[in-house]
Amino acid sequence: MPHTGILWGRRLASAFVVAALAFAQAPEPRRTPDVPFVTSSALIVTAMLKLAGVQASDTVYDLGCGDGRIVIAAAKEFGAHGVGIDIDPDLVRQARANARQAGVENLVRFEEGDLFQADIHDATVVTIYLMSGVNLRLRPKLLSDLKPGTRVISHSFTMGDWVPEKRQYVDGSFLYRWTVPERK
Repeated sequence: MPHTGILWGRRLASAFVVAALAFAQAPEPRRTPDVPFVTSSALIVTAMLKLAGVQASDTVYDLGCGDGRIVIAAAKEFGAHGVGIDIDPDLVRQARANARQAGVENLVRFEEGDLFQADIHDATVVTIYLMSGVNLRLRPKLLSDLKPGTRVISHSFTMGDWVPEKRQYVDGSFLYRWTVPERK
């Protein structure tokens, strides 16, 4: 029979191994979101998608998608595919549930992630409801990662000296549209 101290030492070593494995499998901590979650009205959502000229052939990305309403509307109203990206796992779960409830889970997907790190190169339309400072930080990524001709629609906030080609006032807010230019 092993000595009690040795047995206790083995148990302690086992506990450390289990703790280390659990720590290694735990998700990395998320950073604080760049903006608070604020919903867009159904009227704004539809107006954003119409301003973008969304069609069934489009892939709409919503950066900071919240509960998924823009991507879901793009699928439901226009037959488009969509991807929503949000840093908050609870909102991503809610968006997935909302897509199931709307019957469009075959057209959309939602990812937990940082909008500054997300792979957005497949987008033909990008929607954002962020803030001007965040838009300015995001602008280089939009211009480098998106194909020329991709439409970018912002609810309420501009992108500094990148002049929008269209501006529309809907339900108390301005909506802005830019198109990613040809690379020089």
